[in-house]
Amino acid sequence: MRYVVVGSSAAGINAVRELRRYDKDGEIVLVSKDVNIYSRCILHQYLCGERTLERLNFAEKDFDTVYNVTWMKGREAVGLRPKDHVLVLDGGEELSYDKLLIATGSHTFIPPIKGLSEADNYIGFRNIDDIEVLKKVAETAENIVVLGSGLIGIDCATGFLEMGVKVTLVDFAGWLLNKQLDERAARSYIDAFKARGVNQYYGVGVSEVRVKDGSIYEIVLSDGTVLPCDFFVVTAGVRSNVEFLADSGLELSRFGLVYDESGRTSDPDVYGAGDVSGLGLIWPVAVKEGMVAAANMAGKNERMTDFFASKSTMSFLGINTMSLGTVTPEDDSYRVDIYDKDGVYKKIVSKDGVIVGALLQGDLAYGGVLQQMIARKLDVRRVRKPLFEIDYSDFFHEKEDYEFAYEG
Repeated sequence: MRYVVVGSSAAGINAVRELRRYDKDGEIVLVSKDVNIYSRCILHQYLCGERTLERLNFAEKDFDTVYNVTWMKGREAVGLRPKDHVLVLDGGEELSYDKLLIATGSHTFIPPIKGLSEADNYIGFRNIDDIEVLKKVAETAENIVVLGSGLIGIDCATGFLEMGVKVTLVDFAGWLLNKQLDERAARSYIDAFKARGVNQYYGVGVSEVRVKDGSIYEIVLSDGTVLPCDFFVVTAGVRSNVEFLADSGLELSRFGLVYDESGRTSDPDVYGAGDVSGLGLIWPVAVKEGMVAAANMAGKNERMTDFFASKSTMSFLGINTMSLGTVTPEDDSYRVDIYDKDGVYKKIVSKDGVIVGALLQGDLAYGGVLQQMIARKLDVRRVRKPLFEIDYSDFFHEKEDYEFAYEG
């Protein structure tokens, strides 16, 4: 059996591990544009010098030797012929496979901002090459504007702060980390960044960049505000790396590659995992998807069963936060329970008695109890004590049949 895995990030690397666990003798070929394995989640630590390239590596030393993998480094997939079981690489080389995993991830989306195509002093924040450029930029730039205040944008801003570089954050959303946090939790970070000298503009977009001699010198926001800018970093959006699949016949959505909970695409011998779906998956989910897809490629029968695909744990400027699912209800049909005292903020969002989202900030110790409530699908309407007073002991009442269960 020949397995080909395209992509060497969270999904791809963990898929290789899983393939070798299930198939000791099969041939595994890893194709990647990157020549190093590194975690994109901590690129900001490489930017500010907190980590070396080696310390970004989340795989074993001599990964390819450990797992007996033929690693084709610095190579790009440019086409796919599923009927022939052939992956086409740059240079026209054709690579045959029995089972293929597409874990090519995503790239920064550069929006069509007026004037931007005339400039050369802007970049994304997605890979090592981007960071190498920004490390040099930080040596001379006085005003760096970061478009986007999602996880990547905040990572970027934090990295620059550690280098003593002035940063301005701009986002069309009403507050930072809009997908993970509600306005109350976001305010803790907004205030902390403000205290560190970060200028922030929310609820506005970038309507124009002003360029002179090929370089941006000012950015004009949609409300007319003009910002000085020596370098512009775009983190506001990504697009899945599926261009090479355009003529493959595989099912694609407007976001990216379509695959089911087993990782299988519209072709039974082609699988997908990670950001290539275009759904903005976080690292742990990409890891799990890679493992599940690999298991099924090797003939097992596994499915993604995680209750939340949108789980984030973050720590910026000394503030710890955990976010699960839907944290900002769209209407009043949801029940919202809140604890907010002495710098600790807890929020549970439920609908029809089932928890659909939660936030913890300042103290994540309650996370374990929260996980118990979610995993057991505890009907919070039946709980006879305040939700935030539940502890582990409440889950260990012995019933007559010797089964342990929660008793409110």
